[in-house]
Amino acid sequence: MSIHKDALVKKLESKEAVIGIVGLGYVGLPLMLRYSGIGFRVIGIDIDNAKVDALNKGESYIAHIAASRIANAIASGFEATVNFARATECDALILCVPTPLNKYREPDLSYVTNTVEALKPYFRAGHLVSLESTTYPGTTEEELLPRVEAGGLTVGEDVFLVYSPEREDPGNPDFETRTIPKIVGGHTANCRDAGEALYKPAIDQVVLVSSTKVAEMTKLLENIHRAVNIGLVNEMKIVADRMGIDIFEVVDAAATKPFGFTPYYPGPGLGGHCIPIDPFYLTWKAREYGLHTRFIELSGEVNQAMPEYVVSKLINGLNEHGKALKNSKVLVLGIAYKKNVGDMRESPSVEIMELLEKRGVIVGYSDPHVPHFPKMREHHFALSSEPLSSDNLANFDAVILATDHDCFDYDMILAHSRLVIDTRGKYRTPAQNVIKA
Repeated sequence: MSIHKDALVKKLESKEAVIGIVGLGYVGLPLMLRYSGIGFRVIGIDIDNAKVDALNKGESYIAHIAASRIANAIASGFEATVNFARATECDALILCVPTPLNKYREPDLSYVTNTVEALKPYFRAGHLVSLESTTYPGTTEEELLPRVEAGGLTVGEDVFLVYSPEREDPGNPDFETRTIPKIVGGHTANCRDAGEALYKPAIDQVVLVSSTKVAEMTKLLENIHRAVNIGLVNEMKIVADRMGIDIFEVVDAAATKPFGFTPYYPGPGLGGHCIPIDPFYLTWKAREYGLHTRFIELSGEVNQAMPEYVVSKLINGLNEHGKALKNSKVLVLGIAYKKNVGDMRESPSVEIMELLEKRGVIVGYSDPHVPHFPKMREHHFALSSEPLSSDNLANFDAVILATDHDCFDYDMILAHSRLVIDTRGKYRTPAQNVIKA
């Protein structure tokens, strides 16, 4: 029994609670819109002044989120701030910050720990803290719990600690924040109950699990499942290619089986904030227990080798046209990590661009979702998106179809490109100027 929990649950059920979203990116922004849209007052906290200023002006910086939705949230009382002291006004704090890998491919929890340290002076009785960032099992207990309790509060009685992994799929029209079931694990039963009360008004289905560790492991399993199966089909692609078989036709045929098979399609490598990163969170943590996750690490090796494989296909194609790779002009089509979005996190397209530049290639790109190459932590190109026209395509020795946006005119690309390296299986009919990669 906790009077703080009972009071918090009541406030959440009546929508009198104030929701704080910490980190206003691809996860935090849709979550803010959902809570604002159902009648909660929401305060957004971010360290990026530019994001905060844009939101307070009613502007969106994410392509698939319309500015009108931001304006509606502001009209409903939403405001963004860089001032972490505003956390005292909130009843629930949902942390949606990055969890990348460092250069040694080890978990970088600095965004999580720095965020909690910044919030630490403002934790109070009645607060609910929910971490949504993907991480290794034990993070909530090992990193958040001692910091939340540092001021003398007791988790489970005074404050409530939850892990609820994000499951956003940017650009997927079939799912939205509301319709994707939400995993919720609490540090105690009271924490779990408070977490259920937080998410139940906003999400159609809340799935309760027994602990934060189970919730953390669930998220990793979901993404490792994808990474391993994509690694498998990428390896199958190489074998099929040597045998003169179209792997995309094979996957399509296998997908007609109504049981026991889930189709995964090959590509130029893994991208996004989850699939290329999350498996290594588990492999790193497993070493603490004396375990070596060979299966996961092998799939990682296969997937990480794909950009080099694409470049090798380009080299072969240019060679057949009597052209050296060095000083060739190559256009990369699509630099977002997946189609129909502008999200470039961990995009294999960018790695392909870097591999080409190191080999003396004159690189350009075309991606209407990314008009200008953005500032990134590790990648730097002073480029803007090339217009896709018959004349411009003719200026390039080859184009690499890396991300298959629906807005591309694929017939025009085929008709006017000297050489197309197709990593996405868009051109199923054999053509003299198409090489599958």
